[in-house]
Amino acid sequence: MRRRLLLIVLSLMVALVAAAALATDRLWRPIAVSVATMERDVPIQVFGLGTVEARVISRVGFEVTGTLVELAADFGDRVTAGAVLARVQSREQEARVAQARAAVDQAEAAVRQADAAIERAEASLRQRVQTNDRRQALVQRGNVSAEAADEARAAFEIAAAELSQARGAAAVAHANLEQTRAVQSLEEARLAKYELRAPYDAMVVSRNRELGSMLSPGEALFTLVDAATVWVLAYIDESKAGQMAVGQPAEVVLRSLGNRRFSGRVARIDIESDRVNEERRVFVRCEDCPADFHLGEQAEVTVSVAQLGEARLVPLAAVIGLDGHHGVVWTVEDGRLAQRDVTFGQRTLDGRLQVLDGVPQDAEVVNRLGSGFSIGRQVTVGARRP
Repeated sequence: MRRRLLLIVLSLMVALVAAAALATDRLWRPIAVSVATMERDVPIQVFGLGTVEARVISRVGFEVTGTLVELAADFGDRVTAGAVLARVQSREQEARVAQARAAVDQAEAAVRQADAAIERAEASLRQRVQTNDRRQALVQRGNVSAEAADEARAAFEIAAAELSQARGAAAVAHANLEQTRAVQSLEEARLAKYELRAPYDAMVVSRNRELGSMLSPGEALFTLVDAATVWVLAYIDESKAGQMAVGQPAEVVLRSLGNRRFSGRVARIDIESDRVNEERRVFVRCEDCPADFHLGEQAEVTVSVAQLGEARLVPLAAVIGLDGHHGVVWTVEDGRLAQRDVTFGQRTLDGRLQVLDGVPQDAEVVNRLGSGFSIGRQVTVGARRP
């Protein structure tokens, strides 16, 4: 019995020694780690969600009250600048225009009569001048009486007065003609308001009324958009928007075409940010997006704000105690693990940090944490990964 008990105790002791040896071997045996490598031409990007919008969008309607009698455009139509979109009933205004044109015709006839009267008065004056000159010469030689000379002078003065009167009447006739022409232009301008024309090359986004509807001045009948001004409005977190600038390249993904990526550029950055969400409004003009657009469609925007010529990047998951641009990383130095306080720079879109300072020249940075890490532990570099 004692011998059997002794054998059991000896077996337990052997097992404990073996377990301790195995644990010691595992504890001090070098472990494999992966380290970060130097990378070249690393893009620094920022991401934002947004919608398809247009810089030029107009809600157009008539300036006058009237019944809608003609519709020349509808939803989805493309129209050119100046094209007629719709008309309202304009019979009364057409009558006013006709009346104004008749007044112009009458004024033009009066001008012609006045000009003819001037010509007659000028001819009469020339004749009276000649007669008066002859009689005055003859009276000096005593060939005619003084009474005849006085009559000739009086006739000359009357002809001069008649010419002056004719010229005055002609001036009044010309002024009246200008006035009637101005009235005609005014009435024709008013008549033009009974037609609604496209202010620019546009696409009709919506039409709000049907034929026969009574429209009020300023009521929006059509919504138009300039297709050349369509862009994407994206919202970028202010904390990531500091390096953004107009002209930077961007990538656009439309929700309806999620498997395609389109090229674009930053066209405008709003001066005023969204105070509630603390986001900056960024407008991206797409360079190769489809011609058919849908205002309000969701879109993803990625803007390239910088590029690192050469950098060592470490994932956020491999950083201990990240505080702004500072944190602790594991390093491999002379085949053993160490910890270093480092300074970080740029941050990539996939969550990696640029290591700027704090790592010795010959050291390598561990980019994936594992179990069994301790300072001084021997390691073998199993993989070098970007």
